[in-house]
Amino acid sequence: MPEENWPPTEPGFSQGSDVVCARLLRSDAAASTEELTCSQKSSATRGSAAESDTAAQPDRMPEGDSAGESIHGKPSAIGNFFKRLGQIYQSWLDKSTPFSAFRWAATLLLTAIYMIRVYILQGWYIVTYALGIYHLNLFIAFLSPKVDPSLLDDPDEGPALPTKQNEEFRPFIRRLPEFKFWHSATKGIVIAMICTFFDAFDVPVFWPILVMYFIMLFCITMKRQIKHMIKYRYLPFTHGKRTYREET
Repeated sequence: MPEENWPPTEPGFSQGSDVVCARLLRSDAAASTEELTCSQKSSATRGSAAESDTAAQPDRMPEGDSAGESIHGKPSAIGNFFKRLGQIYQSWLDKSTPFSAFRWAATLLLTAIYMIRVYILQGWYIVTYALGIYHLNLFIAFLSPKVDPSLLDDPDEGPALPTKQNEEFRPFIRRLPEFKFWHSATKGIVIAMICTFFDAFDVPVFWPILVMYFIMLFCITMKRQIKHMIKYRYLPFTHGKRTYREET
C-alpha cells in the first residue's frame, strides 16, 4: 500500500474511530467517577469511624482515668507512713480499753508533770485555764445522760436507772463514754504541754483572777448539774446488776 494512502481516509473508518474514542472517553469518565465515588465513600467511612471513636472515647475515659490513678495516683511514702502510724496508734488504744485504772493513772501522772512544768516556768496560765475549761466540759458530758430527759415529752421515755427494788435493771448511758472522756482529756493535756514550748502562747495575765473565775464557773456548773439529777431522778453511776441466789 502506498504511503500517501496511509492512514486511510475513508469516511466509515473515521466514523468508527470516533466512536471508539468516544467510548474510551466515556469509560475513562465512568472510571474516574467511580473512583471519586469510592474515595468519597471511603472518606465518609473514615469520618463515621472517627465519630464513633470520638463518641466511644468518653466511655473509655474512666478506664484511662482509673488506670492513671492506679499508676500515678498511688499514695506517697509519707501518706503510707502516717496511715501505718494511725493504725498502730488505734491498735494500742484498742488494747488499752479494758485497763481503765492504768489509763487514768497515766493521765494523772501526765497532769502532774504539766502542772509542775507550768509552776517552774511561771507562765502559760491562759493555756492552763483553757485546759481546765475543756476538762470541765468533758466532765459535765460524762455526768450527763445520753438522752436529756428535759427534751422528752414523756419523762418516762428514754433510759433511766430503776427507782425501786423490783424494777428491771437499766444501766446509765452517758453522753460521753468513759473511754472517750479519758482519750479527749489526755489529748488535751498533751496539746497543752506542746503549747508550753512556744512563747507565742505565753499571754501575760493575772493568774489569781483566772483561778477564782474557774472556781466560780465550776461551782455554778456543778450546781446546775446536780439540780438536773434531782429533778429527773437519775444518778450518773451504774451499780452492779442484781444477782439472785439459789434457795437451799
